[in-house]
Amino acid sequence: MNRRKFVQNSALTLGALSLAQQKIFSALFTKEDGAAPPPWMFHMLTDKVGVFTERGGTIAFLLDKKGIAVVDSQFPDTAQHLIGELNKKSEAPIKYLLNTHHHGDHSGGNIAFKGLVEHVVAHDNSKKNQKRVAIANKNLDKQLLPDKVYTEFWQEYVGEESIAMYYWGPGHTNGDSLIHFENANIVHMGDLMFNRRHPFVDRSAGANIGHWMKILHRASRHFDSSTTFIFGHAADGYNIVGKTHDLKKFSDYLGAVLTFTEGEIKAGKTKEGFLKNTTIPGIGEWKGDGIARPLGAAWDELIAK
Repeated sequence: MNRRKFVQNSALTLGALSLAQQKIFSALFTKEDGAAPPPWMFHMLTDKVGVFTERGGTIAFLLDKKGIAVVDSQFPDTAQHLIGELNKKSEAPIKYLLNTHHHGDHSGGNIAFKGLVEHVVAHDNSKKNQKRVAIANKNLDKQLLPDKVYTEFWQEYVGEESIAMYYWGPGHTNGDSLIHFENANIVHMGDLMFNRRHPFVDRSAGANIGHWMKILHRASRHFDSSTTFIFGHAADGYNIVGKTHDLKKFSDYLGAVLTFTEGEIKAGKTKEGFLKNTTIPGIGEWKGDGIARPLGAAWDELIAK
């Protein structure tokens, strides 16, 4: 085994699951074979379930000798990189492409699976949102919409693995799915989880911060302490996988956003003045850019009550 492959395998074994870690390990690679490391990360969490990151939301996948399932698709170009890696690992057919929600960094790459995947599955609202946005952007021809939808619960087997999709109401959008690989006990949260990163809250697609907190609390109770959760996004230096305590911390963050916003409204602040805030009391490790996104959404949600 050459040094490049040894460092790569060692890095992945240690769980190179954050953007910062990927950059560090990439810097260690040699160019003995004349090739730079790829810009993506393809990492197995178990012998069958893994994650892929490049740009956009985190992708999860299942590799079974009887079929492949993929959760989310990022963008057309990055989806091609994923498909190439999957083809290296397995000759099994791609049975399902499951979308956690409609946003382009999670479903824009669906089109790369056209002719390759048997079914695309999402919540009914997710399909409606994807179609609505595509029509507004005049790029419906560049989409691969779900051909199967559900309203509360969906379940199918791929080989020996049972895959379940849950919809528990509005959160990040009004069509967010939690996707559970039941035997592996791994749950893809989609953008219901932003790990130490200020979230996008899509009010135009029915997002609700208050109910989002309830979903996180329900997930903590429905699954267990041994469950591994995959997050849609993570701040630089933080992992894209975690445990129930990470869900609680994000719920506490959302609660702090609502409490702070409510106090500012009661204090007579204008929305324009309010959005100039650069910090939120009690949010802990959530720092960096994008703070106006949850603040603006929280303001609109509370004013609309």
